[in-house]
Amino acid sequence: MNDTQQFLAEMMPRIHEAETALHNGDAKPRFAMWSHTDPVTVYGAAFSPIGWAEVAPMFDELATRFSDCRSCEWEVVAADVGQDFAYLLAIERTTASIDGAEAASYTLRSTTIFRREGPEWKVVHRHADPINETSAVSVRRLTKN
Repeated sequence: MNDTQQFLAEMMPRIHEAETALHNGDAKPRFAMWSHTDPVTVYGAAFSPIGWAEVAPMFDELATRFSDCRSCEWEVVAADVGQDFAYLLAIERTTASIDGAEAASYTLRSTTIFRREGPEWKVVHRHADPINETSAVSVRRLTKN
């Protein structure tokens, strides 16, 4: 198993757990995946906080908006790992409820950057955008209060 395969074997189950939990209203596993040491950034489909002081509350807010996660799958498009940094490009397909509405599917293209912190890989950047207009409609619901 090469370094990238080992990275994916370690990280994909953790990502699946964290994203499923977030889409069921629990941000704690996502907090555990992310670095709390700046710089950390999100250029998200709905929000774009910069710095842990902005990123952390955004995760909490997202968790309050999601529930009833019926599926959360990541299709790895590309990944690579170096000594201190790794990246993961994926197509994310999720079906969950936003603000108590009927669960609906949406698809994002995402890029996630990881930094090695001691023995662990921690997320330091995420960029995601809707893959089509149907997904964009779902994502826009997140920005409405």
